Amino acid sequence: MKIVKKILVVLLIALVLIQFYRPEKNNAEYRAIEAFEAETKPDKNVAAILENKCYDCHSNKTEYPWYAEVAPVSFWLNDHVEEGNEHFNVSKWASYSDKKKDHKLDELIEEVEEGEMPLDSYTWLHGNITNSEKEQLINWAKKARENYHIN
Repeated sequence: MKIVKKILVVLLIALVLIQFYRPEKNNAEYRAIEAFEAETKPDKNVAAILENKCYDCHSNKTEYPWYAEVAPVSFWLNDHVEEGNEHFNVSKWASYSDKKKDHKLDELIEEVEEGEMPLDSYTWLHGNITNSEKEQLINWAKKARENYHIN
């Protein structure tokens, strides 16, 4: 029993100490989605889906929930945001080549169709994306890809 108490005390101390170290947040002044939306022309429904379900992890500005201030959750969320931006960052849209834009939209379609996006861990707290929303996103992305097809 003594060893269990010692382990719990060490874990508690570690948990308290880790609160003083914070990962760097994805906090640009604004999201910089204008170029992306100007080129891909989402209608108001798709724009709302993107705003509510995508931009926090796929732009240069994340609106963090309160629990993002508590380690180790802060590290876990930071990892998700960094990885999301690594794969697809709408704030960098203007710097992408047409080929890359086409590829990113193709990936978006594939990830949504396969249920890989949004991540399950995101939907647990923020709600799932409906089949109607998935269909709207996919149709919009397919139409947007027409601007970038390379022959």
